[in-house]
Amino acid sequence: MDRIVIVGGGVLGMMHAVQARGRGLDVVQLEREAAPRGASVRNFGLVWVSGRAPGPELALAKRARELWEDLAAEVPAIGFRPHGSLTLAADDAELALLKEAAEMPDAAQRGFELLDPAAATHANPALRGEFAGALLCRSDAIVEPRAVPAAFRDHLLATSPAVGAGYQWLPGREAVEVAAHAVRDHTGTWHKGDLVVLCTGAAHTGVAGRHLAGYDRPPVRRVRLQMLQTEPFGTRLSTSVADGDTLRYYPAYDLPARARLGPQDPAAAAAGAQLLLVQRLDGSLTIGDTHAYGEPFGFDLDETLYDLLRGRAQRLLGTELPRTRRRWAGVYSQVTGSELYHRSVVTEGVVLVTGPGGRGMTCSPAIAEETFTG
Repeated sequence: MDRIVIVGGGVLGMMHAVQARGRGLDVVQLEREAAPRGASVRNFGLVWVSGRAPGPELALAKRARELWEDLAAEVPAIGFRPHGSLTLAADDAELALLKEAAEMPDAAQRGFELLDPAAATHANPALRGEFAGALLCRSDAIVEPRAVPAAFRDHLLATSPAVGAGYQWLPGREAVEVAAHAVRDHTGTWHKGDLVVLCTGAAHTGVAGRHLAGYDRPPVRRVRLQMLQTEPFGTRLSTSVADGDTLRYYPAYDLPARARLGPQDPAAAAAGAQLLLVQRLDGSLTIGDTHAYGEPFGFDLDETLYDLLRGRAQRLLGTELPRTRRRWAGVYSQVTGSELYHRSVVTEGVVLVTGPGGRGMTCSPAIAEETFTG
């Protein structure tokens, strides 16, 4: 294998490019936009080991966490920080579930430690609100999602042996047709390689759509979320932060004590809301998120959901938040079955890789690695 063609410039496509160049392969990468605009740049930038299901999902996330740290040594511009996370319990029922999680057989692999409120505040002094306790996960980390694709692209271009060799970045090229070992873009140009990898994300139409339409049951679906970013916060957060509603969402917490949680707040339940809070390098806070699964999705932003998310963050931090700098919606692709992500052969020498859902930013390095080693 000498030449790889990649369709998609988001984090999953970029990780395939990084993996291919690391193996000495020539890479041509197409992106239909001038730069990535999808879920790859509309997420928290969390490398999230803590919530992963035991077994293959945890193993994939742990491998990805190793790869993220290795990549950060080569490309510091991705903003990798091994800061860990704190998941906060609001009451005794949530605390009991955190205690069960801290006693799981794989708790040491995750870097779990149950903390009382005083110890949690010591770990992250920005937490000045009221909570019953916290679960520390030392394996979790943070990157800068808006910077990641461009940082890897610039690194690949800078380390290519010559213009047009090693790595080629072709923005504004939409893939419209595939054939054996080849893809044609909208200008009529065919790009041939030993392998073509379609990393089309939530674009379930076009070249991916014709393939996906052949399944009796759709292997992927689209999920819409809402998030926001504040102006810089005056205090530095030493970890990322999650609230107790994440215990309802992430599979790691599918433990007996979860059945004893009280009902979720109706507004949060209706929005599929959980609070995740991450501080960016400039001091601003990324806060989210919500989940909508039924299409067609709304085209507008629901302000009541932002009020909900801001209110929860303020209660945990024990102070008013800075004004909102920006708000956005995003859509990502998620598998509908038990697989961790979707990989399938479209035609000879062409594979589709998509559908990691909310684990996409975390697991993308390991997913790309599996394309070449699996």
